[in-house]
Amino acid sequence: MATILIVEDEIPINELIKRNLQSVGHTCISVFDGRVAIHELAQHEVDLVLLDIMLPEIDGYEVFQQIRGIPTIFLTARSNLSDKVRGLTLGADDYLVKPFEMLELLARVDAVLRRTKKESKSFELDGVKIDFESRQVFLNEYPVECTPKEFDLLEVLVNNRNIALSRDRLLELAWGYDYVGDTRTVDVHIQKLRKKLDMESRIKTVYKLGYRLEV
Repeated sequence: MATILIVEDEIPINELIKRNLQSVGHTCISVFDGRVAIHELAQHEVDLVLLDIMLPEIDGYEVFQQIRGIPTIFLTARSNLSDKVRGLTLGADDYLVKPFEMLELLARVDAVLRRTKKESKSFELDGVKIDFESRQVFLNEYPVECTPKEFDLLEVLVNNRNIALSRDRLLELAWGYDYVGDTRTVDVHIQKLRKKLDMESRIKTVYKLGYRLEV
């Protein structure tokens, strides 16, 4: 997983982001102003920066200009198109406007890390090994045949591990927004994954919601 610097001066938001990123396996460093952010980046190697724009001491734009080369997602309450264009023109990898859903943030973090090749290319748990590049799955070193959608669903669960996802959300992430089926499709695929990978105790049913991969 990745080491992520969170630069956000609102303590509750900073802590919420940190908890959610840590829950899926990332290592986080939290700072609350631009000057400290620059200092931390001089002391530590990080894979991604989540950077607020309106910061004490030094604003996010100036911080970004001093840390070029490190993948960065701007987090800001500024929703004006001109602000977004400025951030992306400077070279930011993404721009997310507050308030945002944590699942959207996690998805965008995952997308940036994959583009910059900092995201893990494999995952292992209880004898299950998943190779994301080759899209192969192994149980106790023996290959397990998974359909394309079973693999897509498994990848979504892994990328959002320890987070409860509704059936509708799983459909969106694994099947796509234009899928016209119903949520029973998710239940069927979950049962198949549990059986094939011996993960009955890991893929938990969340009452009246959906499922969670518990790690």
